[in-house]
Amino acid sequence: MAIPDRLAPLLAQFDFARQRLTDRLAGPVVNSGNGTDVPVGPITDAEYLWEPGPGCWSVRRQEGWTGEGGTLLSGAGEWGRETAPYPHPVPPPFTTLAWRLTHLSELLALRADHTVGTRSLTRDDYRAAGDAASAIAAFDADAEAWRGALLSVGDKELDTVGHCTYPHGGDAEEPFLEIVWWVNQELLHHGAEIALLRDLYRIRNA
Repeated sequence: MAIPDRLAPLLAQFDFARQRLTDRLAGPVVNSGNGTDVPVGPITDAEYLWEPGPGCWSVRRQEGWTGEGGTLLSGAGEWGRETAPYPHPVPPPFTTLAWRLTHLSELLALRADHTVGTRSLTRDDYRAAGDAASAIAAFDADAEAWRGALLSVGDKELDTVGHCTYPHGGDAEEPFLEIVWWVNQELLHHGAEIALLRDLYRIRNA
């Protein structure tokens, strides 16, 4: 299927942001923005789970979890991501790199499923990664799943309200093109947050 003209720039933006975040997470280099490659090493497990201050929400083991962060631990498997029922706390708690990356990966996986998959997956079905390497691999797989969902649509689907049935956003009220735009914003802003956390971790003992 040919890529609709309206989708092409958003797909290109997604591809660029995805590649830049993957490079920032895994290395060995990341584009500085002016074409210069800057060396960067892959994140370690310690960095992935680093808590810059008290009261952070993070990714934690399901077994033995005592609710030190959120009041819920969402996800299937050994690890879960801390959260709370709506309305969320104000101000929101600080979230770790693990939390932000897992949130982003979960969002991509669930939206892909609710666009071209079973349309049934929930946050409790998603398997949060407890280590950095697995988290990077999950992000890559989930980003590819969302990209596949984008390649499946034409102009009719871009204008269809509720084409994606993802239950944790405005998908039921928005044309699919608006959801594509929003997912890009999520990737861009969480990618920037993750990059900043990497910088802060690097100078934490300076």
